[in-house]
Amino acid sequence: MGTPNDHAPLAERVEQLLDAGLPLAIVAAGDPVLRRGTEPYDGQLEPALLARFVEALRVTMRAAPGVGLAAPQVGVELRIAVIEDPAPVPEEVRLTCGRVPQPFRVLVNPAYEPLGDARAAFFEGCLSVPGWQAVVARPAQVRLTGQDEHGQALDEVFEGWPARIVQHETDHLDGVLYLDRAESRSLSSNLAMAERWTQPTPEEAARALGFSLP
Repeated sequence: MGTPNDHAPLAERVEQLLDAGLPLAIVAAGDPVLRRGTEPYDGQLEPALLARFVEALRVTMRAAPGVGLAAPQVGVELRIAVIEDPAPVPEEVRLTCGRVPQPFRVLVNPAYEPLGDARAAFFEGCLSVPGWQAVVARPAQVRLTGQDEHGQALDEVFEGWPARIVQHETDHLDGVLYLDRAESRSLSSNLAMAERWTQPTPEEAARALGFSLP
């Protein structure tokens, strides 16, 4: 699905998108908007419209449900994403994956850099690739810079599962899907995941499906 009237000014297109109602439709893999990258946010949306757009991202993310959503996933090529993770997982998963609750946050013009050489590999999914998951090895700790929706500077270290979330969403803003970084032999349907690969780590899947872990 494309954006409303791709040649209209961006603010006008966002208005049209929001006027269609919530939650917003999530763009699926194969739509060029997910591959074109984004333009930095520098005031293209006036404050009230930006607030409406951020709220629409929040509503859409929660309705999906997901733990993050980037603007291109709703057809808007702006460098904005939102994250939130209540982390309702068993203690074993929390300890193994480092998955801890994250409050709702807005990431404006985010960029990340790895800290150290440690990498962690886990199954990962995406709202724009519904029905599938694959193992992605990512830096275990990253430094994220950017701003929030109020223009306040963001410079923070993330580790564990929160680091995975901010990398995944920032990648969206660069036109990168998690599948670009995934072990292709690990690709599994949600049904296969539920039946076979619900362990906290993907070691059994790696042995059975024939892929390597870092």
